[in-house]
Amino acid sequence: MPAESGKKLFVGPRFRRIRQQLGLSQTQIAEGLGISPSYINLIERNQRPVTAQILLRLAETYDLDLRDLATADEDRFFAELNEIFSDPLFRQIDVPKQELRDLAELCPGVTHALQRLYAAYAEARRGETLVAAQMADRNEGARFEANPIERVRDLIEANRNYFPELETAAENLRDELNVAADGLFAALSARLREKHSIVTRIMPVDVMRETLRRFDRHRRQLLISELVDTPSRTFQLALQIGLAECGGSIDSIAGRGGPLDDAARRLYRITLANYFAAAVMMPYQPFLSAAEALSYDLHVLAQRFNAGFEQICHRLTTLQRPNARGVPFFMLRVDNAGNVSKRFSSGTFPFSKFGGTCPLWNVHSTFDTPDRLLKQVIELPDGTRYFSIAQMVRRPIAPHPLPQPRFAISLGCEIRHASRLIYAAGMDLEKAEGTPIGVNCRLCERENCAQRAEPPITRTLILDENTRRVSSFAFSNAREL
Repeated sequence: MPAESGKKLFVGPRFRRIRQQLGLSQTQIAEGLGISPSYINLIERNQRPVTAQILLRLAETYDLDLRDLATADEDRFFAELNEIFSDPLFRQIDVPKQELRDLAELCPGVTHALQRLYAAYAEARRGETLVAAQMADRNEGARFEANPIERVRDLIEANRNYFPELETAAENLRDELNVAADGLFAALSARLREKHSIVTRIMPVDVMRETLRRFDRHRRQLLISELVDTPSRTFQLALQIGLAECGGSIDSIAGRGGPLDDAARRLYRITLANYFAAAVMMPYQPFLSAAEALSYDLHVLAQRFNAGFEQICHRLTTLQRPNARGVPFFMLRVDNAGNVSKRFSSGTFPFSKFGGTCPLWNVHSTFDTPDRLLKQVIELPDGTRYFSIAQMVRRPIAPHPLPQPRFAISLGCEIRHASRLIYAAGMDLEKAEGTPIGVNCRLCERENCAQRAEPPITRTLILDENTRRVSSFAFSNAREL
């Protein structure tokens, strides 16, 4: 947002979203800014401008970074709208990019509705394919169900990956336990035993077999496989306490998510219990203070909080408490086939909701250098630059001869935040050359990419038997209409 003195801006939806994220009513924020509630109402309805002075007062009163609050959601919404309207379904409709950006900025509710509608369309289309396969195979027992994973991801994004009720509950628990990180497992085990009559047992792999954790409700036993490492054992105990003690808060949050089918509701509850467990292991304020003091040194943070590398990266994406925010990170987890199993963002990175990732992103290279942390400046086609670090992780240990699961974890942020990271020390971030990547091949319009797996769906494929280009696909420069 511009901050020129006297400049008037019509940013009602943005202003309303800021107020709602702060948890304030129109009357409360009016009192804080020294203006009338009626004027706040007019601002939010875009019937009155908001001056730069009011925005600066808002930033000072509530310790906000207006750049983040003003652009994060709009950029994400715009990226998702752009992906939706690139579908061949809209091939006959030429929607200018500026109209999509205006829609994302001025009508976030409509944008969210379009996302839900397109997701339902994509699921229905996938269902038709499955039904056709079922008919071909004469498999009458199988049936199509909507994808609960995408529904829960939408809910997490809608909450900006921050759940204050669970943060408070986790902090209260740690204050009550009053133990250091290395004593947390024993303290949580004692709490389960004394307060909930649940005994924790570490079990041999030949007993647990393919199961890593199981709660035996009848015998009141929490069984954890010996294959699970120490940080993950602590995490599982904290998760069990979350289900036992924070069920009301978890159900309340899930209830605010709107109508959910049984699978989505169960997955959402598990996700929220996982969130609580991470907050217990890494309490908000101590963790944020340590991260800032250590310049976000991931391995030292993991050692200090007795947590795994992936746990640390995931937790860093949740530091969105008003007046106490960390670097707005995004996180991605992929396997060596490029399948995305986790994606979280507290910033503006435009993850693809309906595809994979760009192979030029060095997150994929970590499988070739398993003991190294890689860093990279990446640049999207619109010129936005990000700083990314990536490392391969193994989890959990697998008995011979089963292969040990391997994943690549990438953590990144906008280039303007990178100077706060120890990994960018000594780099001239302004002059550093960025690797040109795309969101994914189906949406990327960069030409002559040797790694391209498919042509962009927004361009016409050109086939010429007399020419072989660097890229496997050639396409026209004109958009398909």
